[in-house]
Amino acid sequence: MTVQHPAGSCPAELSVVVPAYNEERRLGPTLDAIRRQLADGPWERWEIVVVDDGSDDATRAVAEEAAAAEARVQVVGYDRNRGKGHALRHGVAATRGRRVLVTDADLATPIEELEHLEKELAGGHAAAVGSRARPGATIETHQHRLRELLGRGGNFLIRAVAVPGIRDTQCGFKLFDGEHARAAFAASRTDGWAIDVEVLRYFREHALTVAEVPVRWAHQEGSKVRALDYPRVLGELALIRARAVPPARLAVLAFFLLAAFLLHQGRWPDPSSRYLPDSLQDQNQWEWFFAVTAEHVLQLRNPLFSDLQGFPDGVNLMANTVMLGLSVPFAPVTAAFGPAVSLALVMTLGLAATGLAWYWLIRRWLGVGRAAAVVGGGLAAFAPPMVSHANAHPNFVVLFMIPLIVDRALRLCVPGGRVVRDGVVLGLFAAYQVFLGEEPLLLAVIGMLLFAGAYAVVRRDVARAVWRPLGKGLAIGAGVALPLVAFPLYWQFFGPRSYHSVLHGDGAGNSPLALLSFAERSLAGSREMSEPLALNITEQNAFYGWPLVALALAITIGLWERAAVRALAFTAVAAAFLSLGAEFRVPLTDVVLPGPWRPLAHQPLFESVIESRVAMVCAPALGLLVALAVDRLRIARPARRALGLAAVAAALVPLVPMPLHTVERVPVPPFIADGTWKRYVDTARGESLVPVPLPDPANAEGLHWQTTADLGFKVPGGYFNGPWGEDRTGIYGAAPRHTSNLLRDVRYSGRVPRLSEEWRRQAAADLEYWNAGALVLAPQPGAPALRETLRQLLGRDGERVGGVMVWDLPARDAE
Repeated sequence: MTVQHPAGSCPAELSVVVPAYNEERRLGPTLDAIRRQLADGPWERWEIVVVDDGSDDATRAVAEEAAAAEARVQVVGYDRNRGKGHALRHGVAATRGRRVLVTDADLATPIEELEHLEKELAGGHAAAVGSRARPGATIETHQHRLRELLGRGGNFLIRAVAVPGIRDTQCGFKLFDGEHARAAFAASRTDGWAIDVEVLRYFREHALTVAEVPVRWAHQEGSKVRALDYPRVLGELALIRARAVPPARLAVLAFFLLAAFLLHQGRWPDPSSRYLPDSLQDQNQWEWFFAVTAEHVLQLRNPLFSDLQGFPDGVNLMANTVMLGLSVPFAPVTAAFGPAVSLALVMTLGLAATGLAWYWLIRRWLGVGRAAAVVGGGLAAFAPPMVSHANAHPNFVVLFMIPLIVDRALRLCVPGGRVVRDGVVLGLFAAYQVFLGEEPLLLAVIGMLLFAGAYAVVRRDVARAVWRPLGKGLAIGAGVALPLVAFPLYWQFFGPRSYHSVLHGDGAGNSPLALLSFAERSLAGSREMSEPLALNITEQNAFYGWPLVALALAITIGLWERAAVRALAFTAVAAAFLSLGAEFRVPLTDVVLPGPWRPLAHQPLFESVIESRVAMVCAPALGLLVALAVDRLRIARPARRALGLAAVAAALVPLVPMPLHTVERVPVPPFIADGTWKRYVDTARGESLVPVPLPDPANAEGLHWQTTADLGFKVPGGYFNGPWGEDRTGIYGAAPRHTSNLLRDVRYSGRVPRLSEEWRRQAAADLEYWNAGALVLAPQPGAPALRETLRQLLGRDGERVGGVMVWDLPARDAE
């Protein structure tokens, strides 16, 4: 029903729009208060538009009664609830006023505050919004503390991604220029609570000024905002932000998404049944990390520790790269679709986001064209080391926070910048990166220090001007980050099953030849060429190819006048040099020289770094250099431009990544998959299931058994980083025991040793230590020897059940 304006009536000076959903008790007093104020105020011609948002109480009747008593009250509505956004869009479209005020039906902000907003519009602003966050605002009645906290967090997020500068977008009291209001609300598409954000963003995008005015406000009971509305607003906010992205930027995003998908295309037809053989056992490990995090989060358990593997001692998860920054928010996805899908999504979307983040940084700080930034961002995100780690290490692939951290550090160097704000944001970003990967953050810090030192040398004037705000911002960032990460880091270094370092042995640095050669998955590479020059296929941390090295040298010479180019070149060279490790062999000789990493090799934090990974710092440095060169070619003469682009292509085409290898996954035995194991392992008594041999870094299929069984049982052994010995030296896997060593040796040798009574006593002690409910031997190389070994140790043969051999063990009380 709609009550029309009287025929021939003039357009109003003020239109007041009141959205109402199930407001039968509050709407009448609200309309009375508005009518009294307008009747006594300066507005000669006004109207009130009440929007019934599909109420199922007497709201419509109350509004129509007011309309019958006052011709300037108009009622519009529809049959079902559509949300505040739809109601406001519907109501504003029905207005005719030179000014349009939108106010909530609870009148939490008194109508008398209208005069303060009108002063701002009279002063030239296109809109004035009531604010509870500006100095001078009066909060007469507060909301519940949790609701206030959620509101503040939401406003911080809104300022960050949608309408920076407005502290309170959600106060339901806003005055607009009428024509601009009708255009803004007509252009909106949001039906929910985020309509305020979308409209204010419209004003910002059209260069229409908005004043934020402190007002009186009092919480009214009966709020229509429910708990589930908060995540809905986040979703609406994401849609608003996505709609505002220019088409060209969407094309860039699509390019990086396509590139990441093509790299991982072998997994996507069925992530749960496809395996990356070049990950060695890391895919099993990472899927377990995602699965156990989801289990802990959804059951409100401690996400920093688990005894599901490494039983009974357990695993310090914070001391392992579980990527809580993503495995926690992905917990619902993991629970619904399985850890294989979560891992595939993280690897694919994370790599695309990393490319987009580098593209954005290059555009922002180098001022280059879009094409040049795409080339530079693509090289930074899809360089050979990144593709190598894409087999197995999401913590070295999902690096989208690193460009954001670099950006905030650079903002601290801009004269007149907002040091406190940027320092706080830098601290938050760094804290979040700790939960994505600490080693990449350490490498990023090394790269930034190298760049800053070189830039300070070539631009001493800049260094003198920025060192104070930079130091202040970094101190603020540290003050913000440390409280957020203090307890997790304490748990990591001093909590249960913590360790002090992980030793990688000799040969962890790069060969000088690796810096000039091509990686196995590069277009010009091969396994035969790259394998002798790296620890393994997941650690091809250099392999930029000699053409790119030559191109970088030419760019440095050609753009030598730019201080940034000299600093970037130094960063790349210094990082490559450090990546040679604590010692390195001179190519084509037997001469071994001390390496540049030696002074750092035994220092805290640095002692656990695989030195060859420092060469990953070269990827963004080279990406930025190439972006500068491609952009310079835009203004070059045609012949020089063609020659330059050919040189860039000659350097980059050989590095184009090939799709990662995938194979059919080793099937999980029916004994595990169909739940038969439950008849043999009494989890209520704390019994564990013991795969034979025990899972270790060389064979972690037992972790896949666990994730298939929804983590229903615990296993001794495993693939993780943990302590060994009294000095808690870090090792891969559980601390070895006699029986675990025996079974591993038999598996790989295929020979049954002579077993004494002492071996049998030790086996009994180990099984008791593991509280083993059953030993399970699946078909595998060395299975006959393993079966015979177990027969001798236990004095009997197992039974064949569900595709495996099972030794059911006597029940014992768990300690």
